[in-house]
Order: sequence, then C-alpha cells, then structure tokens
Amino acid sequence: MSNHNQGGRKAVIILSGGLDSTTCMGIAQAKGYKLYPITFDYGQRHRIELDNARAVAEHYGAQGRHKVIQLGFLKEFGGSALTDDSIAVPDTTKAAEHTAQPESDIPVTYVPGRNLLFLSIATSYAEAIGAEAIFIGVNALDYSGYPDCRPEFIRKVEEVMAVATRVGVEGGPIRIETPLTEWTKAEIIRQGNMLQVPYHLTTSCYNGQAEACGVCDSCRLRLKGFAEAGSADPIAYRARH
Repeated sequence: MSNHNQGGRKAVIILSGGLDSTTCMGIAQAKGYKLYPITFDYGQRHRIELDNARAVAEHYGAQGRHKVIQLGFLKEFGGSALTDDSIAVPDTTKAAEHTAQPESDIPVTYVPGRNLLFLSIATSYAEAIGAEAIFIGVNALDYSGYPDCRPEFIRKVEEVMAVATRVGVEGGPIRIETPLTEWTKAEIIRQGNMLQVPYHLTTSCYNGQAEACGVCDSCRLRLKGFAEAGSADPIAYRARH
C-alpha cells in the first residue's frame, strides 16, 4: 500500500475502477490531496468495475471515505449498450456492429447524461465536505466520441457550479480537475507507472467478465496504450488484439 497524505486539502475523485479514474487518484494523491472517491452504480453491464473501485479506494487508504451512489434509473432509461442488454457492445471482431448508428459518430456505449449527473452529485459531495476540487478522468484525445468528455462540456459545468453552489457565490468555487484531458492513453499509463498507480486492480472492459474481453473498444484502447507505453498490461484478457 502507498503512503497516504492526511493533510487538510480535500478532493473528490470520480472513481469508476478503470484505468483513467485510477490514474486520477494517483495524481490527486501526488498533489497532496486527501482523497474522497465517489463511485456510481447505474446498473452498468460492467458492474464488476464496482469491485475494482473498492479495491482501488482501499489501496489508497480511502475506503472509509469511499461513497458508492445508486443511480439505477439510468438502466431503466436505457439508451446505451452499457445499460440496455438488447444493444450489443461494439466488438472489433464484428465490423457490422460498428454501423449500429450510422448517422452518428457517438458510439452506442455513450450513456445519456452520465457525466452531467456524476459531476452534479460529486459537486454536492465536494461542497458538503469542503473539498476544493473534483477530479474526473475525461480525455479529449482517446475520448471515444462521448460529448460529455470534451473540454467545452467541463468548462460549462464549472460555470454552472460557480453560480449553483454556496461556495461558488461566496467566491470560492469548486474546480473540476481534468489532468488527463490532453494525454494519449500511452502518456496516461507512463504517468501512472511513475506514480505507481495500481493498474492490476483496474478494469476497462465493457463486457463485465472476470477476464477482460480484449476486443471491445475500451479494451482495444487500453491494450494499444500499454503497447505504445512499452509496458505490460497486468490484467487478464480472454483475447488480445
């Protein structure tokens, strides 16, 4: 287990249990923040990531501050391959599935309103505990086409937070920290390795099995990142492409 900062500065980390959010944990710790991870159970197909998030929180000594928030209504709404079992997760070995939404560059794994909800709830948590920042692992390069991972989205949410919270109107708005936004996946992994981020405790697979599938878009991006970083991915895969 790592050494943990117990200082007064607090940060909320939106922790999925994946590679990017876990890297954000490592970065926030390195910046001297006391970590307050928050994880969302929205009925996602890959619910195994909740176990990964708990393991990551424990690794960083933050298990007692780790909040797991139930958002099951997102599964009831559907509209995404991650919440609706009737929509297939795109598979790089099945090219036809990539044309499921030919009119849109936004993939079927986009969950409507997910990051907007996550950041709203994280803002409430941050204000309640006196945290000065929220870390989220969005990325503008390897963001897979999700509109709620773009820098312009983050800027707009920050503007709303500044006028929607007491700390904001009193002149001390909560910041959204997006340290990964301009990094490639390889650069994220290199930085994480320098910070000894526990990638062996993470998962990125959308299919949610004990072994990552190795063929979904998320697995493909992860494997490509590790290869380009010159590093071995420490998790198990059923297949590697």
